[in-house]
Amino acid sequence: MGLTATVVSGFLLAVAAPWLHRLARGATGWLLALLPLVHLIYLAGYLPSVSSGRTFSESYTWMPSIGITLSFHLDGLGLLFALLISSIGVLVLIYSNGYMAGRRDQGRFYAFILMFMASMTGIVLADDLVVLYVFWELTSLSSYLLIGFDHESREIREAAKQALVLTSGGGLAMLAGLLLLAQAGGTLQLSMLREHGDVVRGGAFYAPILLLVLAGAATKSAQVPFHIWLPNAMGAPTPVSAYLHSATMVKAGVYLLARLSPVLGGTELWTGLLAAIGVTTMLTGAVLALPQQDMKRGLAYATISVLGMLVLLLGLGTEAAMHAAVFYLVAHAMYKGALFFVAGSLDHETGTRRLDRLGGLRRAMPVTAVVSILAALSMAGMPAFLGFVSKELLYEASLDAPAGSVFFTTAAGVASLLFVAAALLLGVRPFFGRLGRLPRQPHDPSLGMWGATALLAGAGLVCGLRPTVLEDLLGPAAAAVGPGAGDHHVAAWPGWTRTFGLSVLTLALGVAVFAARRKILQAAAWLAPAVRWGAQEAYRRGEAALLRLAARQTRLLQNGSLSWYVRVTIATVVVLAGYPLLASELSVQSRHWLHLQFHEVGIAVVIVAATGAVAIASSRLAALTALGVIGYSMALLFIFFGAPDLAMTQFLVDTLIVILLVLVLPGLPESPGLSSPATRLRDGMFAALIGMLVCVLVLLATSIPISPELAQFYAAEGPSRAHGSNLVNVILVDFRAFDTLGEITVLAMAGIGVLALLKGRPVRQKESG
Repeated sequence: MGLTATVVSGFLLAVAAPWLHRLARGATGWLLALLPLVHLIYLAGYLPSVSSGRTFSESYTWMPSIGITLSFHLDGLGLLFALLISSIGVLVLIYSNGYMAGRRDQGRFYAFILMFMASMTGIVLADDLVVLYVFWELTSLSSYLLIGFDHESREIREAAKQALVLTSGGGLAMLAGLLLLAQAGGTLQLSMLREHGDVVRGGAFYAPILLLVLAGAATKSAQVPFHIWLPNAMGAPTPVSAYLHSATMVKAGVYLLARLSPVLGGTELWTGLLAAIGVTTMLTGAVLALPQQDMKRGLAYATISVLGMLVLLLGLGTEAAMHAAVFYLVAHAMYKGALFFVAGSLDHETGTRRLDRLGGLRRAMPVTAVVSILAALSMAGMPAFLGFVSKELLYEASLDAPAGSVFFTTAAGVASLLFVAAALLLGVRPFFGRLGRLPRQPHDPSLGMWGATALLAGAGLVCGLRPTVLEDLLGPAAAAVGPGAGDHHVAAWPGWTRTFGLSVLTLALGVAVFAARRKILQAAAWLAPAVRWGAQEAYRRGEAALLRLAARQTRLLQNGSLSWYVRVTIATVVVLAGYPLLASELSVQSRHWLHLQFHEVGIAVVIVAATGAVAIASSRLAALTALGVIGYSMALLFIFFGAPDLAMTQFLVDTLIVILLVLVLPGLPESPGLSSPATRLRDGMFAALIGMLVCVLVLLATSIPISPELAQFYAAEGPSRAHGSNLVNVILVDFRAFDTLGEITVLAMAGIGVLALLKGRPVRQKESG
């Protein structure tokens, strides 16, 4: 199949998805899920080779002149992410088949989700930095389309715009960083940059590279203060939230940092920045998850906290931290994807996902209750679940941190106990207590919806009981981030260790926080004003300031005055082109001036006189006639200087322009007459400036000796390459074909304009005698 085909096939199916939906209708999701399933099986075939340390590459020439190749590379890290994308992609498409059933825009949804899947696969397999950036921006575009899928809502449109602005802005910064990285490392290939890490870290551009790359990763992975777009994006359909905002896209920034860790990591700047950002994001997300009433927003803030945790682990950079990062990555994808599916099922079947309205649903939705509790227990870090194994590894990594182990362990503990409370609130609480009044009669969703949820939740339990089944996959992934990290082993029961004691303490405190959550929130109510003045308010004010600046700039530059536009344009051209001429030592040679012919001088005099007539004419028709004289005189000069093609174009275009203006003149208001003397003096000065500039440029151009090489080239190559003896025709049709095409296009457009004006003229009715 090939790595390239794995990426390209997703885009091809995205194009065909709307048409397939017209044929398959209710089975479209199941049918489309076959492609990521094939990808999953194909990529799983690499697992034995990759676990033994082998890597695989494919490369195709794309832009050889600047060293860009369409290249893909598969190692342990890329394989882990690619398997996550394809496996969860299968479940998302199956879940979407039931969740989106009956919507008329279902085909469009499938096209967007497949486009995102292919783009994300391209990111994790791309080996060329420019190719990686292309796929990076494609994920931003496709996520914008998916977040704003229900575009009738203004709130959703604003959320989609915010996500696009922040992620694309960070992407531009990242592009600058990647180009600097390629310059410092001497190559665009990620697989080769690993060998030049010392050179990059020791170079003068290391700090700018790290800051720019970190900006791209932080915006995509919702790190503080760029985290605001993720909760606001929860208006998207639930399959989008489960796929983009928990398992794949938001982890693209984490992937980028992990991929570049061998190149940029290991320095104090790396550790300090990533640790500070990671801890801040981890605690912010965990704290803000608890007071949310919208189930998906609560899950989104919990996701932000996990993303911060992953960045923190990458910042620590130890073998234990790398191993904890890949385990937590997989555990989070499983339990958070399942919980998002549960939120969608509750919303789909009850008509609401607000926690203050949900309760007592275990009897009406027993299957959903079971899978939700399983996922919540994994999120809480309960023993026997993969979430517990990941939390043990997190504590081990924080305790073994080279510096600040107490601080990092305390921060991880606070976030983890809040996870316990959030898991009970989001995954358990809706199914217990008293059944309230709901917009719809609750019941379990369709087989596809609860089946996809059960597979993710069940995987967290199976992998938690036997975490060794993941070692062949996660070991090479950790080794790709940090050499030696793949040798770390885990067990379902670690024994009576200090990390297990921390896990038990975390569970107990988390249950206590859940029980006392209302009192805690009431006590923290005084912090509400501070929250309102956070990153969201800063974004709103920044956007408003930008719009005000744009409005003022528009009023200044686009004030509706054509003469103002002309003066600004002339002044800009004169300054930008005139200053280099004054600063240079170019001189004008006058050796050709004495060889002017009588007819050439005569035409020049006519052009000057006609130009003066245009300036002083009090009638539009007189000015138009003078303009026509200028155009035809220029055409005569083209003929005398051996350019009949230009002369013909000039004749035709000038004729068409005169016809156009004659047709337009009757519809214009009466001419107000000549401008005031002061206005004419001002405009005359601008005209003189641009005229002198053009005159000097022409004289400089004609002063340069003409090289015979071009003429010799046409004479030598014309007959053999273009198979023509008329060199003028050969140059126009073959060597300068685009010039000729442009001239033809101008004529065609002008002709179409004339035809439209002629057909649009009102028909005058003859008066009956």
